[in-house]
Amino acid sequence: MRRLLVNICRLVLAFVFILSGFVKAVDPLGTQYKIQDYLEAMGMGGLLPDIVTLGASVAQSAVEFCLGIFLLFAIRRRLTSRLVLLIMAVMTPLTLWLALANPISDCGCFGDAVVLTNWQTFWKNVVLLIAAVIVAWWPREMFRFVSKSNQWIVINYSILFILAISLWSLYDRPQFDFRPYHVGASIREGMEVPEGAEQPQFETTFIMEKDGVRQEFTLDNYPDSTWTFIDSKTVQTSEGYVPPIHDFSMLTAEGDDLTEDVLNYDGYVFLLVSPHLEQADDARLDQINELYEYSREHRYPFYCLTASTEKAIAHWRDITGAEYPFCQTDETTLKTVIRSNPGLLLLHNGTVIQKWSHNRLPVITDEQFTQPLEQLPIGHLSNDSVPGKILGLLLWFVLPLALLVIADRLWMWTHWLRRKKKVEPHSKSSKTSQTSQTIKTSPNQSKPLTPNKQKEL
Repeated sequence: MRRLLVNICRLVLAFVFILSGFVKAVDPLGTQYKIQDYLEAMGMGGLLPDIVTLGASVAQSAVEFCLGIFLLFAIRRRLTSRLVLLIMAVMTPLTLWLALANPISDCGCFGDAVVLTNWQTFWKNVVLLIAAVIVAWWPREMFRFVSKSNQWIVINYSILFILAISLWSLYDRPQFDFRPYHVGASIREGMEVPEGAEQPQFETTFIMEKDGVRQEFTLDNYPDSTWTFIDSKTVQTSEGYVPPIHDFSMLTAEGDDLTEDVLNYDGYVFLLVSPHLEQADDARLDQINELYEYSREHRYPFYCLTASTEKAIAHWRDITGAEYPFCQTDETTLKTVIRSNPGLLLLHNGTVIQKWSHNRLPVITDEQFTQPLEQLPIGHLSNDSVPGKILGLLLWFVLPLALLVIADRLWMWTHWLRRKKKVEPHSKSSKTSQTSQTIKTSPNQSKPLTPNKQKEL
């Protein structure tokens, strides 16, 4: 029963750590933003440069993923179980603070794949902490899937795999996009509130004064005119239904709101996204300008969405020669739309059909320049399907490890057979030697001669 309990806890921990590490690795920029949120909540915002928080993001995802794999295969059982216990001993009090103080709404344990409230995260960590204590107390009860001599293969392959996932996501974009602006999502539909959905509830409290005494009132017991109004405060008592997309907007420098015009446009729209133009990568400026020329040739709207100031926009125009119009959008929204600065979206009837990072911008050749988007591959919904990505993950990571486990078990079985064959002849010869010794020392031969018998002889 003890072995069963340990291995159940070990598998639960392995599953959680692998999932948590992987979803962070496919979106390292999102993890970096969450780390920065933590630092802001602790009053340490801006102390660490972006390169440090990005490195911490990649390292965190790699450590979580590899520890989960090591638990799954029971690799370095004592060390791995103690490291997992240490992590849970640190994270559980931290999530308790998050649940009590609520400085951020989501801990980001599973990225955007699974969103938990702070209290849900805390109780989840309590369960994992108990499991980590059990595993760390009896680490040798974990049975191995791979022999000790072949564990180095799993260690090195897991580290290389998860680092490659993070680096590719930084170069291109996340392989799995769990955000509401993923390819195939309708921004217009994502902003709609279903009919009959629960509306957010608010409660207003009025601070009134009379004869030097201040007292709080609500609308239900609002006092008469003899009381003097001092202040009021409104708090949200119930969130109600919040649509997946609730903060997307496009405002021009003149204050015109183009959101509805763009999302309801019947046709293609290019959206160049740059949260901060001051930090944008300018290595692909020629391709961006060529795409703008192509859109203008075919009368496709082209906008640049940014949270930068007018001064930064003017500087960008000077150094790039940009002629496309700019719109102001919330910084957090832009970081959610695409994990690239800059990045490019192609909308069709308000639906995202293509997304490109600045390292993978499409190239329209001279022959294609005269063709409309309907005749080009980029003008159609990307066929980069989730089942295809999962299949690729299985082929590149799960299948090699599964083959390693099978080969290792077969090797151990043949090794056991060879040892058994060597032991059997030895045991037979040993039995024969014992039998012959027994015959030589039979009862009639083994009795010593008495003194009387010696005299007779």
